[in-house]
Amino acid sequence: MKDILLAIVAVFLIIVIIGLPIFFGATPVGKALWNNWFYDVQKVDDKTNYNTLKKVEDTCRAMISSYETDRLTYEQYKDSDDEDKRSWAEQAKMRANKTASSYNNYILENSFIWEDAVPRDIKSRLEYIE
Repeated sequence: MKDILLAIVAVFLIIVIIGLPIFFGATPVGKALWNNWFYDVQKVDDKTNYNTLKKVEDTCRAMISSYETDRLTYEQYKDSDDEDKRSWAEQAKMRANKTASSYNNYILENSFIWEDAVPRDIKSRLEYIE
């Protein structure tokens, strides 16, 4: 009796050891379950991990600073009589709009990190300069 029970446990373990990797690695349902579980774990980790939060906030602040610098340069030189200064303004405008585009995408990609607790100095969107 003991030998039969041992044999059943051994067969069960072999099926589990072989079956689970096949289920999670080769079937659509298993792969979906595996990916959903790791996605949920990663989302919670990103949301609660101080280093991730600090990195995202620091990146946002740097992009805002770059945008504001280029926006102010554009405002300062856009109506200048000097052609070089108007060129500086156009270049600053292009950089500011590129930064705004990157920033807005970055905010969308990382919005789950803050949810309803966005720091006051982090803008939800940067406007394009027309």
